[in-house]
Amino acid sequence: MQTHPRPVIILAVLLTTLHLLIWGTLLSSLRYLRRQPCPKPTADVWPSLSVLIPARNEARNLQRLLPTLLRQDYPHFEVIVYDDGSEDATPFVLQRYRADPHLRVLRGKELPPGWVGKVHALYQATRHARGSLYLFLDADAELLRPDALRHLVARYRALPPGSVATALPSLRGGGQLLVSLVPLLILGGLPWSLVRRVPHPLLGALNGQCWLMDATRYHRLEPHRHHRAEVLEDVQIGRYLKRHGLIPELLDLRRELAVHMYPDLKAAWQGFRKNAYLLMGGRSLYFLLLWLGYGLTFVLAPLIWWPLLLSIYGLKLITDRLQGYPLWLSLLAPLSYFLAWILQGDSAWNYGRGRLHWKGRRIKQPTRPAPSP
Repeated sequence: MQTHPRPVIILAVLLTTLHLLIWGTLLSSLRYLRRQPCPKPTADVWPSLSVLIPARNEARNLQRLLPTLLRQDYPHFEVIVYDDGSEDATPFVLQRYRADPHLRVLRGKELPPGWVGKVHALYQATRHARGSLYLFLDADAELLRPDALRHLVARYRALPPGSVATALPSLRGGGQLLVSLVPLLILGGLPWSLVRRVPHPLLGALNGQCWLMDATRYHRLEPHRHHRAEVLEDVQIGRYLKRHGLIPELLDLRRELAVHMYPDLKAAWQGFRKNAYLLMGGRSLYFLLLWLGYGLTFVLAPLIWWPLLLSIYGLKLITDRLQGYPLWLSLLAPLSYFLAWILQGDSAWNYGRGRLHWKGRRIKQPTRPAPSP
């Protein structure tokens, strides 16, 4: 009978336990989504809504988003696009829609020191907004039905008081070998069923692609001003809001909202590279431990132990089916995990050398760990 050294047995137990925790988190998050109230989008009175969009070099995306947004049948809404010094055709695209009464365009000035572009754009947009609700929406989004805003607001109003709504959208576009891991990160990385039950702010986050909150509470807390230098602002703001008594809630908006994150794998690599190091600690020691742990859990150990190989296939298959991705993408799951591992290392390397740029701006080395509560 073959025996294994004790360290191998301990490692196998630890890896198995970790996979079971991820499975438990994913399945509980899926159950949480299924149990959410889905009221019909009918009401006698609707709150006024401000849709706030940061735009820097977003001409292609705005040509897709604005027609779907401006034709919404929501009774009282405005759309504020903050043009953050775009160097492409963004101003011309916005000019094409300037006659629409729902649309207001703000021309950005020079980015102040100590601010990240997207955070500053959204903060400036809130200073001009008139709605009683604020919807923060990325420019690469697309509304899939004319009543999408009414569905979103109706579901937000059905949540307990003091909630902040964020979204699981339909993730489309190119670079799916990497993009297809995002739903697993959202659903398997945070137990959404525990966010309201456990008060610690570490159990809180937002998906920065789409989130909705009360305007009065926003101006009381000013989350963008307090996180002006954060590249990973959605995670930090989610924790900040929870620390101040507001609870993030994830809504399944796959039928109402699509997000076209990147056109191809190269763009996806560049986009995720600015976040990966921060998602894994934002400091060298934290990153190294998490990077080695990720590689062992999702890349190396599954190659030599078939139960873990089945596990990584199963996790990916569930979230791929949720998003309607093709089967071939699920069959390439080990390649997706491997690419993500290399991407994490690339992100850390470029942060350390100060060589990260995004949309023509340099991203600075973080000075503190991103996941602090």
